[in-house]
Amino acid sequence: MKQVRKIYDKAFKEKAVQLSYDRTNVSELARELGVTAPQLYKWRKEFEEFGEGSFPGKGNLKLTPEQEKIHELEKRLKDAELERDILKKAIGIFSKSGR
Repeated sequence: MKQVRKIYDKAFKEKAVQLSYDRTNVSELARELGVTAPQLYKWRKEFEEFGEGSFPGKGNLKLTPEQEKIHELEKRLKDAELERDILKKAIGIFSKSGR
């Protein structure tokens, strides 16, 4: 029989991580929350590494704040390059028709 995979939202994971730092017995906390201790430790490690960028959801990238900034700047650069190329083509078209 196939087990159904449980999905926990970002708020639950962040609260679980916070509680795990406050409590001394992580295994007991994991049982109370209905998760495994290794899963809770994995969430802690992810939160330590990515901070607020942790637990982004399905298909989203886990990025540190610096990586997010780089990603955003690269996206803006790509958009500006595309806009520039379109304007170059338009200038070429209009300069030929003006002769």
